[in-house]
Amino acid sequence: MSSSLDSLPPALAKLVQRFQRATDPKRRYEQLIWYAQKLPEFPETGKVPENKVPGCVSQVYVTAHLNDGHVAYEGDSDSQLTKGLLAFLIEGLNGLTPTEIVQLTPDFIQATGLNVSLTPSRANGFYNIFKTMQKKALECKLEP
Repeated sequence: MSSSLDSLPPALAKLVQRFQRATDPKRRYEQLIWYAQKLPEFPETGKVPENKVPGCVSQVYVTAHLNDGHVAYEGDSDSQLTKGLLAFLIEGLNGLTPTEIVQLTPDFIQATGLNVSLTPSRANGFYNIFKTMQKKALECKLEP
């Protein structure tokens, strides 16, 4: 394990380790689809421009709110694979403080092996989703 894995929040580190065990790219895709299917239903009312992730080929929406000082995300996508990436990030980041989320760097994707499996547009989508989630965490923190 790399030292960067030790510096990840526990839920995110656990997800990264789960993907590290799947050495076959097809298996990683299957895991993403499984995460996509686990994602709770996202309300249609949340599918508004201010919740849309910019720069994604797929339609991706994400919302965030604070719950006792910790961020709670919800989201959806019209693509199962992208929805799986979103679900991965939601599971890994939910419950963290805005400061913890903003301080993360997206290089943990390399540790999962997903960056090798993803097409350039999907990898770019992952980074856009991650950056949008960080922005929303920061907005939560700044709201009175």
